[in-house]
Amino acid sequence: MPDSPIRFRSVSKWFGTSQVLKGIDLTFGMGHVVVVCGPSGSGKSTLLRCINGLERVQEGQIEVLGQELTDRTLRSSGFRAEIGMVFQRFSLYPHMSVLQNVTLAPRLVRGTTAAAAKERAIRMLTRVGLADKVDAYPAELSGGQQQRVAIARALVMDPKIMLFDEPTSALDPEMIHEVLDVMRDLAASGMTMVIVTHEMGFAREVARRIIFMDEGEVVEDSETSAFFSAPATDRAQRFLDKILHH
Repeated sequence: MPDSPIRFRSVSKWFGTSQVLKGIDLTFGMGHVVVVCGPSGSGKSTLLRCINGLERVQEGQIEVLGQELTDRTLRSSGFRAEIGMVFQRFSLYPHMSVLQNVTLAPRLVRGTTAAAAKERAIRMLTRVGLADKVDAYPAELSGGQQQRVAIARALVMDPKIMLFDEPTSALDPEMIHEVLDVMRDLAASGMTMVIVTHEMGFAREVARRIIFMDEGEVVEDSETSAFFSAPATDRAQRFLDKILHH
């Protein structure tokens, strides 16, 4: 297993004529929790979506789990299954129960038997505190519960890396903590996690490192305590002032 499961080398990306990532060089460590933050439109979500090939880049190279991201790598469902992703919106299938949502990918992608998929799904739903909701449908759940089901659905594939794209931004304030608690537990278990979030209190607590982006560039990449106590740039300082004294 590579000690750096994710590497960006001189990565640039455009949407049309607008450059959204500008020469990104980054390495992520195994078992590390990294928070990517920055103002809206700074390229954070795009950076995250490049890691699992949801966005393709025009320049540079990305290596994930020791493999360069090429069309061929990304066509491998086995490879993609190594990277769990939790989005802002929960994107559960509304016509399927919680259990069906969580067992679908292991059965389709990994060829797991129904019984084994169910057993593992119940284990993961228990881990996110939703063992009692296996037969419920997404519409019967709160936003926080749906997001926890989405996390269980990603975990059931036993991914090596978990990506979170603003997982709490669509939630009511009182539901945010229940999702962050699950993420704290995951972080404590040694999962490699890259999290795009505005929850800076949470970032300060669980992240080993903060990457601050603005206008498609990595402006700061530092240890968490250093970032919060003495950001190296005015841009990061302004961002923190705005977020923390909101």
